[in-house]
Amino acid sequence: MVYSMTAFSRQDRDADWGRLQLELRSVNQRYLDPHFRLPEALRDLEPGFRDALRNRLARGKVECTLRFEPAERRAEASVDHAKLRALGAALSEVREAVPEASMPDALALLDHPGVLETPGLDLEAIKAEANALFEAALNDLIAGRAREGEQLAELIRERLIGIRAQIAEVRGLLPTILERQRTQLLERLAEMRTELEPQRLEAELVLLAQKADVAEELDRLETHVGEVERQLAQKGPIGRRLDFLMQELNREANTLSSKSVVAETTRCAVELKVLIEQMREQIQNIE
Repeated sequence: MVYSMTAFSRQDRDADWGRLQLELRSVNQRYLDPHFRLPEALRDLEPGFRDALRNRLARGKVECTLRFEPAERRAEASVDHAKLRALGAALSEVREAVPEASMPDALALLDHPGVLETPGLDLEAIKAEANALFEAALNDLIAGRAREGEQLAELIRERLIGIRAQIAEVRGLLPTILERQRTQLLERLAEMRTELEPQRLEAELVLLAQKADVAEELDRLETHVGEVERQLAQKGPIGRRLDFLMQELNREANTLSSKSVVAETTRCAVELKVLIEQMREQIQNIE
């Protein structure tokens, strides 16, 4: 399975305590590079999120954004009557002991710690939902990377077919290439009006043929094409291996171009480099 490094996922969760929204966005990067934007109250979720990304992704810049919107408090504040009675009893004792002491009013009594209870947030429940939300987003992100990865693989396979066609065309030109080499050498010798011994002439022809023989380059091109096809069928990250193979393919295409003695070979070499560059651009997004 081929995975792209580019994908996006957004997951939402609504509950009595409010609303959570989590976004995961990934783009191509040489290594795994996670970034997190989390609410301060949920900041301690980051290590778990980071470990999950490392366990399931190998490459890519991944941005994780978690938003939390608390629900409006519907429940009214309630009075703890037991604490209020205990506070009243304490104040009565103070009044008896110190009659001149001023007594607090009703609002001051409500401000006393513990007298007025307000509903709080259950952070543990919110964190559990956030973890579930992150897992769902990560699964969705990986599925998206897989879908795009398969599309990239198909584009690469189409270019490989084109490369094989160019290799076959150059192979078919080899007899013409060798004959053109011989003709060019004889023409140059005639222009120079130089007479060579038959053995020396044959040696020169053999040397020139060796320098311009592209059969070895064609063989290596076919080998690299086969290896690219094999990598596309592998499991796990393959982007770096494919990038290296693109360098090797380009090297052979350049050598083929430098050895060209006929226009058809030059054209094929140019077409090869175009196809290789198209593949390389796609491979930059493969994990």
